[in-house]
Amino acid sequence: MNILVGLSQVPDTTTKIVIGADGKSIDSKGVKYIMNPYDEFALEEALRLKEKNGGTVTAVTVGGDGAKDVLRTALALQVDKAILVKSDSADSFVIASNLAAVAQEIKPDVVLFGRQSIDFDSFQVAPMVAEILDMPSVTITSKLEINGTSLSAERDIEGGKETVAASLPAVISAQKGLNEPRYPKLPDIMKAKSKPIEERAASALSARTEIVGLELPPAKGKGKVLGDSDGDIAELVKLLHEEAKVI
Repeated sequence: MNILVGLSQVPDTTTKIVIGADGKSIDSKGVKYIMNPYDEFALEEALRLKEKNGGTVTAVTVGGDGAKDVLRTALALQVDKAILVKSDSADSFVIASNLAAVAQEIKPDVVLFGRQSIDFDSFQVAPMVAEILDMPSVTITSKLEINGTSLSAERDIEGGKETVAASLPAVISAQKGLNEPRYPKLPDIMKAKSKPIEERAASALSARTEIVGLELPPAKGKGKVLGDSDGDIAELVKLLHEEAKVI
């Protein structure tokens, strides 16, 4: 089975975000970057499919030189090949188009992504890749079974689960709960440092969106603790009317 898994590099969830001087990007100074957590489920599923069916796993990411770190992690987990498509664009269309170009070249049976990246939260890349490749797309997948050239998947939807069937090749985005990601062993981490990463230039595509500004959420205001006395209840009503202006 020929498997392609798309990975992305995102700021660590514990990182304190500071907006850059241009007002359109984050200040990368002191920011720790990690593999997108949802991509860990996609990568684990790719490795399990290889272990069950044989074949190869190729990991690909679109980004700058710093994105090699997530590919090193994938190599430490025993993917067969790692590809870095060098681009500074954060536009989903440009990223999806370059990922689709890699897929068109290696002709995978399955393309796996995380359900979303935790920085932009766009949910766009996996469906875009599927559209470009004219493949079935199964998103937010929490259970997956592949038999021959057909798949059955369970998706998380509002208020329940949805079971869908599709034929391969297909694009699948992974949800938390699909599996339990493994961790690389120290000897494999050391070996991965010397493994090759194929680099290629991104396609010359124009972005279809533009970030016009970033801003941090407003600081939380101070709260007030009130009891259940008549005076407190009257105070609460007054605050809801005069400060919160909800009544």
